[in-house]
Amino acid sequence: MKRSGLLTFLIIFIALVFISRLFYLQILDNSYTVPTLNSSAVKVTYDYPERGYVYDRNGVLLVANQLSYDIMVIPREVKPLDTLEFCTLLKINKKEFIKKFERAKKYSTRIPSTFVAQLSKSDYAYLQEKMHKFIGFYIQKRSLREYPLNSAPNVLGYISEVNENMIKKNPYYQLGELIGTAGIETTYEETLRGIKGVKHIQRDRFNKEIGPYKNGIYDTLPIPGNDITLTIDSKLQQYGEALMINKRGGVVALEPSTGEILALVSTPTFNPNLLIGRERSKNFTKLFLDSISKPLLDRGLQGEYPPGSPFKVVTALVALQENVINTTTTIKCFGGYKYGSGKDAFMECHCGTHGSPVELNKAIYRSCNSYFSNAYRKTIEKYPDASEGMNAWSTHVKSFGLGNYLNNDLSVGKKGLVPTGDLYNKWYPNGRWRSTATISNAIGQGEVLTTPIQLANMTATVANRGFYFTPHIVKNIKGKELNEKYTTPKHTTIDEKYFEPVIEGLFNVFENPRGTASWSKVKGIEICGKTGTAENPHGQDHSIFIAFAPKDNPKIAIAVFVENGYWGSRWAGPIASLMIEEYLNGETIRPWKEQEMFNGSLQEEYDKQIKDTLNIEK
Repeated sequence: MKRSGLLTFLIIFIALVFISRLFYLQILDNSYTVPTLNSSAVKVTYDYPERGYVYDRNGVLLVANQLSYDIMVIPREVKPLDTLEFCTLLKINKKEFIKKFERAKKYSTRIPSTFVAQLSKSDYAYLQEKMHKFIGFYIQKRSLREYPLNSAPNVLGYISEVNENMIKKNPYYQLGELIGTAGIETTYEETLRGIKGVKHIQRDRFNKEIGPYKNGIYDTLPIPGNDITLTIDSKLQQYGEALMINKRGGVVALEPSTGEILALVSTPTFNPNLLIGRERSKNFTKLFLDSISKPLLDRGLQGEYPPGSPFKVVTALVALQENVINTTTTIKCFGGYKYGSGKDAFMECHCGTHGSPVELNKAIYRSCNSYFSNAYRKTIEKYPDASEGMNAWSTHVKSFGLGNYLNNDLSVGKKGLVPTGDLYNKWYPNGRWRSTATISNAIGQGEVLTTPIQLANMTATVANRGFYFTPHIVKNIKGKELNEKYTTPKHTTIDEKYFEPVIEGLFNVFENPRGTASWSKVKGIEICGKTGTAENPHGQDHSIFIAFAPKDNPKIAIAVFVENGYWGSRWAGPIASLMIEEYLNGETIRPWKEQEMFNGSLQEEYDKQIKDTLNIEK
């Protein structure tokens, strides 16, 4: 009886194990029921979601969608067809047909892939009636981007087809699908793209579609991408682009209290609508191969230049923090700074006669090279050796966000350069170098390199009296909170008390009749700024200007860099003051200056450089 009971228990136990396994396989484990892309019994198709819309800070639409149509192919299902008629309908030749078909077969004979992308509405209407002739091909609807304002292509970016390397890295994508490739389109790709829907269609043994697989229980609907609101002020952005026509350079404007990017101008620019539609590839190639104007280079983020005289602001703040100068410290100036025995070892002041001796305030608004060279030298020589002094100086400078990536949400960027003692130790391995060997750093020349966005951030830091928020381009994502790294202030190594006297000097750049930007003073706006001229061995010097306004509770900080613009007050200064005026007042009271900037051109200077380059190559 005991044996009979044990046997019954074993039979029941084994039965339960089998039932449990069957329940798992048939109900819980989808791997045995959900068809794969390579299944011959089930055809898998995708329903693409609409990408999220993009707006500026004031709700102006920057990026929208337009309906597009792709010709898709499943190579194993293709039957003999009239290739001449098909090619004529698609506006391609037979050679292109063969190339596209071989590419599709190489990718997969069973998985659909894009054969011809982005048909026009008229082409679609005509083709739709003919597609029954071409077995194995079908039309897939999807959305393309559209740019209503024809502005800010460097900010917005573009989308393009994924390649095989991208597919290997991210299996979400299939050949022929679109992905963000530059600008916010790539930085916020997962946010904007949404999630594509999937349909499973049952086939019979004759490979004929007979309806949804298992009544569509495994099908999913597409989830649209999230809309994004940018920090950009589209009106200010377009205004900056208009002022920079026929000039090369970058303009970056920030809101100091948040780090939000108000304008990010890079010129020469291009129409973002060139990179949509069937002409996209041809247009992109043309832009990419333009090695002279480089329209695809975002000069606001990737242009590395000597900062010139605006860097004197940091030189002064570091010297104040190191207690090697104070607001009453005076330095004698005899038209420049002599730092060696040779006749070329002289750093001339470009602002003309400004009297001597010079104290901090006057040194700033008259841009005295002698004063800042002495302040820099005293900072380095405060320490036992030049290397240690240089490292201390470098630490202070880097706390302004210089010499490194800003860790923002922009798709490209450059680090710039803030030299250290280690760098000069490599250059002078015997260790026999002194502060005078690096004296050009004092006035933003030498080895110091910055990008326009770094200069704008440095300016915002001064406007805030010692801290900054990481510059960022996205203000709001529907349903999400902004990353806290953009709302957490980053403090410099400089005490707050040292900023006020420096800011007073920057204010006098405009307000003092002998200030280097007194001609750009705007009635009713208290502007603080600094002109700059960066030496350039490849043509005319660069024109630089930084500014913020108002003086108290600043609303905008800006950096303007114009390549080969001669000097700061010629191009960069007027452009900066006009943009400040536009942002704060909505219009300018100096229309003559505005027209001068609109109509002004440096193209002759750029053409001269091309000729000089060609002559050198000969």
